[in-house]
Amino acid sequence: MRQEKTGVLLVNLGTPQAPTPAAVKRYLRQFLSDRRVVDAPRLIWWCILRGIVLPLRAPRVAKLYQSVWREGGSPLMVYSRSQQQKLQARLPDMPVALGMSYGAPSIQNAVDELLDQGVGHIVVLSLYPQYSCSTVAAAWDELARVLAKTRSVPGVTFIRDYATNPDYIQALAATARRAFTQHGEPDLLLLSYHGIPQRYADEGDDYPQRCRDTTRELVSALGLAPENVMMSFQSRFGKEPWLTPYTDETVKMLGEQGVKHIQVMCPGFACDCLETLEEIAVQNREIFRHAGGGKYEYIPALNDEDEHIAMMARLVARYR
Repeated sequence: MRQEKTGVLLVNLGTPQAPTPAAVKRYLRQFLSDRRVVDAPRLIWWCILRGIVLPLRAPRVAKLYQSVWREGGSPLMVYSRSQQQKLQARLPDMPVALGMSYGAPSIQNAVDELLDQGVGHIVVLSLYPQYSCSTVAAAWDELARVLAKTRSVPGVTFIRDYATNPDYIQALAATARRAFTQHGEPDLLLLSYHGIPQRYADEGDDYPQRCRDTTRELVSALGLAPENVMMSFQSRFGKEPWLTPYTDETVKMLGEQGVKHIQVMCPGFACDCLETLEEIAVQNREIFRHAGGGKYEYIPALNDEDEHIAMMARLVARYR
């Protein structure tokens, strides 16, 4: 039986420190410089990033962040901190630290926090339910970089993903049922996942399959007919093809078809963030309605709901 003290490292993507062009620019520079996220030739991409992407994108994205910003920071940070605190309350004998792949608090700071508490074994839970090289593998890379500077490397259990974990599926189903009760069961439930370049999948990233796995299990748990559920991919960036169908084009098509009522859920997001609260809840609602659609509701992410925290606790506790 393992004798050393076990701690938990929660990892999420990250967020700007403020809804300002300067803060957003710093965040995007770090995020978009990661080869796991954008693997274009470095010199060419560096010139494009510094000369075109950051100057044009940072001010626009900052305005979007201002529309969702909260007293404690961005929604992703507020919910991530709450998840950490609630998980710590459920696991009082396992220190829980929060680290972001980009921005603060960093994975370096989180690992230092755990080691300072005498942790000899770290269970890493990246809050990306479906594995992708651009998210989970990026967190792995950063953790490896941090531990490469450590003389006494702790034991590490890295949870690759939890796309079909029964507790995760049931938590999603409970959230959807609450929305159905509040707004009525929709004509169609759209499950929108964050996209990745199609090329990444062609080169071996099994992310699309993991999304399909989640969709299959969730549809089964809800008892919905297959024709009442669709799956799409959002948040594409750049000009190369990404996973299809695209969410914005899908909601436009549904609106043009005169669909009276849809609800949209984003199972790949453990926390609500800019991509859900602004892109899905606002932009895509406008696209749907402008195209002739009727009722449109966004179903919130699991965030710090009790079912979600209980799922995390059971997932990591088996490695104590």
